[in-house]
Amino acid sequence: MSDSSKPVAQTWFGPITAVQRRAMFALVPVAVAFGLVVGLAFLPLTSAFGGLAKVGSETVLELPDELVLPPAPESSTLYASDGETVIATFGDQYRVQLEYDQIPASVVSALVATEDSNFFEHNGVDPEGVMRALVTNIADGGTSEGASTITMQYVRQVLSYTATTPDEVAAASEVTVDRKIKEMGYALALEEEMTKQEILTNYLNTVYFGNGAYGIGAAAQVYYGKVPADLTVAESAMLVGLIQSPSIYDPINGSSEAAQVRRDHVINRMVDVGSLTRAEGDEAKAEGLNLNPQQANNTSGGAIDSDYGFFVDYFEQWWNQQEDFGDSEEVRKARLYRGGYEIVSTLDVELQRAAQDAVEKQKETGSEYALGSVVVEPGTGGIQVMAVNRNYSNDVSENGPNTGGPGKGSYPNTTNPLLSGNSAVPGYQAGSSFKMFTMLAALEEGYPLDTTIYSPYQYTSKYVVGDGEAACGNKWCPKNASKSEVGNYNMWTGFGESVNTYFVQLAERVGVEKAINIAERLGIKFRSQEDLNFVTNYPESYGPFVLGVTQTTPLDMAAAYATLPADGVYCPPIPASNATTLTGQTIPFESACDRAVSVEVARAAVDAARCPTEYGAAAGNCTWGTAPQVGNAVDGPVAGKTGTTDSNSTNWFVGFTPNAAAAAFIADPDSPQHFVGKANLGKPANAVAEILAAQWDLNGEGDFTPPTDLVH
Repeated sequence: MSDSSKPVAQTWFGPITAVQRRAMFALVPVAVAFGLVVGLAFLPLTSAFGGLAKVGSETVLELPDELVLPPAPESSTLYASDGETVIATFGDQYRVQLEYDQIPASVVSALVATEDSNFFEHNGVDPEGVMRALVTNIADGGTSEGASTITMQYVRQVLSYTATTPDEVAAASEVTVDRKIKEMGYALALEEEMTKQEILTNYLNTVYFGNGAYGIGAAAQVYYGKVPADLTVAESAMLVGLIQSPSIYDPINGSSEAAQVRRDHVINRMVDVGSLTRAEGDEAKAEGLNLNPQQANNTSGGAIDSDYGFFVDYFEQWWNQQEDFGDSEEVRKARLYRGGYEIVSTLDVELQRAAQDAVEKQKETGSEYALGSVVVEPGTGGIQVMAVNRNYSNDVSENGPNTGGPGKGSYPNTTNPLLSGNSAVPGYQAGSSFKMFTMLAALEEGYPLDTTIYSPYQYTSKYVVGDGEAACGNKWCPKNASKSEVGNYNMWTGFGESVNTYFVQLAERVGVEKAINIAERLGIKFRSQEDLNFVTNYPESYGPFVLGVTQTTPLDMAAAYATLPADGVYCPPIPASNATTLTGQTIPFESACDRAVSVEVARAAVDAARCPTEYGAAAGNCTWGTAPQVGNAVDGPVAGKTGTTDSNSTNWFVGFTPNAAAAAFIADPDSPQHFVGKANLGKPANAVAEILAAQWDLNGEGDFTPPTDLVH
């Protein structure tokens, strides 16, 4: 007898075919698992599950905390240090959060009629639908799709939204029996914790409607330019129809005909379940789609203003390294973009504005030379300013030519971390501003500030180098900036006038490896392979380090010099002070500050650093300084150091008051061989002079404490 001639079994929901019968026998183990969950679903809604429901929520599947009234993914907001000025948002979804009473009845009726007509009667799982799925869908393809209630769909959404890796996202929506069973178990438990209205509200606030719109609030705006309360029945039906497949029924970029067919199907279902009369349904179907498309207000992470861009980029990179926000960078970024944090940064908006003006006054944004500055707060490491004469933008279509080769240059638009550096942007030679590390090493070894050394115009050192302009045979023999710089110098006068041959001899006495060690303790990172090779493998013979031939960034230098007014405590730079979660919990951020040098070493170094600005030393005598404009501009105590490299390839100034340290540079990021030349010397010092003057006017306070030791 053929299968077709066998009697057809009947069930309470219809006949079973031979194919379905074979599938049922093959899926007995699966049916047992389904049976337990479905058995719970048959319990009366009013029973509140009782003892068996307790088994369902605690034994079948324990409900994860995030499924109980979970917050919908929300963008995070980054504020300035004032806690009020928004400087950036981070998010990947456009949504408008609504309360239940803000959602029109037509949307709720359309959703229930189309997606789950028994929603108000079941306990999270529709038994009849589950049985159909078990017998029919699995027989057809081994899947368990179909029969998903609104509660189950909501569970799937939340599992997907709270996923932080591609694998977790895929697992949340994979078409498997195990996933369906888990979904049903969660749905049953969820309905014990949430009301029907809460489930509908959360569902409609999170479901995707296409064209970048998440939730009915965003969908009403994107498709009709309306708030949901103003939607007509036909418009509500059209939007609900998108839920099944936002791409297939997309009326904006796809087929308006398909969208209308789907809309009419939703209206017909509303008529079938009694939400609309036949006449009301016909009237609604007679309407056109009447679209009024609007751009989704998506945020993909970024600064409100280009001037904040480099700071915001650094903040995001910093956030992605904070282990408290997840086990991987992927997890941490997901939490930033979806966690709805309110984060107070360390950026001082007023000082940032003053710094940006000062930088662009010295070198316009369209220049091939980058001039930028960073300000760090001593004692906290808080980054108050990141300003550079560039627009933070990926659009390089109108950029000037690359001075180092073919293609576009990095001006005026770039996203390269010119101020903070990375493996691809190691930084710029800092010149004589590195003399600070040799002076600190000498002071730490007990050499006092009045250590006097005869310093010729040119000096043949003990350091072996290759052939070159600064070589005498095979020895490194650096020169001073002027032939007039000859004679006896100490740390005050040698630092104030930036006498190269004094500091090379001081390094020979102390050991250049100790200067390198000091630099590392003050946070200087060696990013280029060449620099790293020297400081790691040949530190004791790396004489040119003394005069700043290694590459560094203004962020590193500002944080390093901020150690001095902080009495020797180094604080790694940090871009945020705290973050508040959606639940109101405040998470404080603090830099991992550590003592780098002793109090007396720091105070002695500060006293010598007062000479270059001509502010004047407290414990000794200065002659003249290389940056008198800084002392003239700042109406308060100020110190610092200029830095110029061989052939004027780059130029720097790093300065500080008792409560701010600023580093500025000028260089061509595209070509180290495109020297800034004499015309640009002094511009970093000019910029820092204005920045520190503004800082002192805004919130300057305190004074430098003179040293009592290491003077004579």
